[in-house]
Amino acid sequence: MIDLRSDTLTKPTDEMRAVMARAEVGDDVYGEDPTVALLEERVAGMFGHEAALFMPTGSMANVLAVRSLVAPGQEVLCEASAHIARAELGAHGAYSGVTMRTWIHPRGQVDLPTVRTLFAPDMGPFFVRTTAISVENTHNFAGGAVLPIQDLRDLREYATGVGVAVHMDGARIWNAHVATGVPLAEYGAIADVLAVCLSKGLGAPVGSLMVGSADAIAEARVWRKRMGGGMRQVGILAAAGLHALDHHLERLADDHAHARLLAEACGVDPVAVDTNIVVVQHADALGFVAAAREAGVLVSAVGPTAVRLVTHLGVSRVDAERAASVLATL
Repeated sequence: MIDLRSDTLTKPTDEMRAVMARAEVGDDVYGEDPTVALLEERVAGMFGHEAALFMPTGSMANVLAVRSLVAPGQEVLCEASAHIARAELGAHGAYSGVTMRTWIHPRGQVDLPTVRTLFAPDMGPFFVRTTAISVENTHNFAGGAVLPIQDLRDLREYATGVGVAVHMDGARIWNAHVATGVPLAEYGAIADVLAVCLSKGLGAPVGSLMVGSADAIAEARVWRKRMGGGMRQVGILAAAGLHALDHHLERLADDHAHARLLAEACGVDPVAVDTNIVVVQHADALGFVAAAREAGVLVSAVGPTAVRLVTHLGVSRVDAERAASVLATL
């Protein structure tokens, strides 16, 4: 089977497993795991922030990042199909008492004129107050679309002017960086807090990080434990993340090339494919998924007429070419 359902399905390479086996570890709840500390320091530095916190999942990283900016009863603005709104099972409301309002963009982009109309200042004890704006880069449900850096800078300028913070869901920020050449520190400068993931395109088995100020990370460390996310000798996993940063970052360009190959085979304009996700429109998405499985290719339906293909570390050029042949036939 060639598995194109998600880039979360990668498995550690032999080299990554060897690094994990040799990792120096300690009790991270006590702050004594040296490999975790090294990973957190490195990732914070990459984005130009003071600190970072290693977490088991991207959803937890997003929940705690947004929580650091938005108090219970306040709101965050985001695009309607953002991961924090659609794919985290209402965790922000359930755990943090946060509300959301959204704008709609077919490519998940920043719609600054609409953001301006949505923004609600503090108007006393009658209305919900906007305290943060969230963006997702790349945007999962918009087909891995990259948010242009100038649009993000304009948003940052607006947010600063009205006194609200910016959260960035950067689960696939690595893909945006490789696709555009924009330095990670420039993306980091847009956001007060970010969540970045190691277990998607970078191919680590587990792990995301919240990145932000030292104060925000110190508070998040308490909430991570409170939510059951305190981990012990987790340097074994942090070592996988460090290896991924060393060896799997630049190769994301291969995934992007493979995605364009698949797009062309499926009648999708490859120019419209920014990174490693392709969304194909088909009258019967579930039927297409079943037929592809029978032919040895796993894809996923993300709507009644939408099929998603995701390239990753586990899909070679030969795999991509064979999958393209199968999908083109279907």
